[in-house]
Amino acid sequence: MAGSDPLVARPVSNQESEWTSSSVLTDLLGNFWVAGLAIVIMGVSGCGKSTVAALLAGALGCSFIEADDYHSQANKAKMSNGIPLSDADRVPWLESLRDAIGDRLDRGEDVAVSCSALQLKYREILRAADRSYNPGDYVTCRVKFVCLRASAEVITERMQRRSDEGKHFMPASLLQSQLDLLQINDAEGITEVDATVRPDDIVRDTIAQFREKLASTVPPCF
Repeated sequence: MAGSDPLVARPVSNQESEWTSSSVLTDLLGNFWVAGLAIVIMGVSGCGKSTVAALLAGALGCSFIEADDYHSQANKAKMSNGIPLSDADRVPWLESLRDAIGDRLDRGEDVAVSCSALQLKYREILRAADRSYNPGDYVTCRVKFVCLRASAEVITERMQRRSDEGKHFMPASLLQSQLDLLQINDAEGITEVDATVRPDDIVRDTIAQFREKLASTVPPCF
C-alpha cells in the first residue's frame, strides 16, 4: 500500500533531515583525507535515487547532480513514449554526466549524483570522471556507487503514481527493461541498501558503510 512506502508517506527535504553537514563530514571522513569524492546513487527508475542523492548532498554539504537533467530532449521523448534507450542514446548522456562529475572532482569537491548506471560499462564511463582511474581498480576510484534495491511491485507502484501525477517522463511500462539491464559485479564493491526504508535511514546506512570503506582504503593525512 502507498501508506507503507516511506517515499510516499513522508517525503524528506534537506531541511527536515536530522543530518548536518559538519557533523556528517567529520563522522564520514574522520582522520582520513579524500580529495573530492563522487557518490552515485544508482538503480532502476522509481527506486528513490533523486530523493536520496539530494538528501545525501544536503547532509554532506556538497553539490547534487541529477542525471536526468543531462538527457537530450530526444532521449526524454523516446522514454516518454515507452521506447527504451539504446546504447547510442545513453553514451553521449553518460559522457556529459561524466564531464560534470569530473569538473567537481578536479576542484577537489565532493558531489552526490542520481543516475541509473545500470550496467558495468555505463559505470565505467562515470568512473572515468576520476582522471587517475585505472579500469578495474575500483577501490581507489573516487567515483563510488550505492545501489537502491526494492521489489518490482514497490517500484511499479511508485512509477505509476508519479507518472499519473506528471512528475516524471519515465512510464512504468519501461521498468522491466531496466530490471533486465541491471547488472551488479561483486568485484566492484558496490554498496547496496534497502530502498523501502526512510530516506534518512538510507543516508545513515550509506554513510556508515562508506566510513568503513574509507577507513580501510584511504591513507591518513599527516
